[in-house]
Amino acid sequence: MATKSILKNVDIKDRKLGKSLVVALEHASGKKAKDVTLSRTYSDMRGEKLKEIFGKKS
Repeated sequence: MATKSILKNVDIKDRKLGKSLVVALEHASGKKAKDVTLSRTYSDMRGEKLKEIFGKKS
């Protein structure tokens, strides 16, 4: 997830929407994230390898 979307300000102008946000946060507070099992192989690519694949922007 992008950092900008996490740090975004949210203005709640409607009392009903504010209450539903609080209820959703309270409901989510007791839940854990699911464990993810990767079923395919992967590798990290950086720098020159990325430029080689996507081409250098002008």
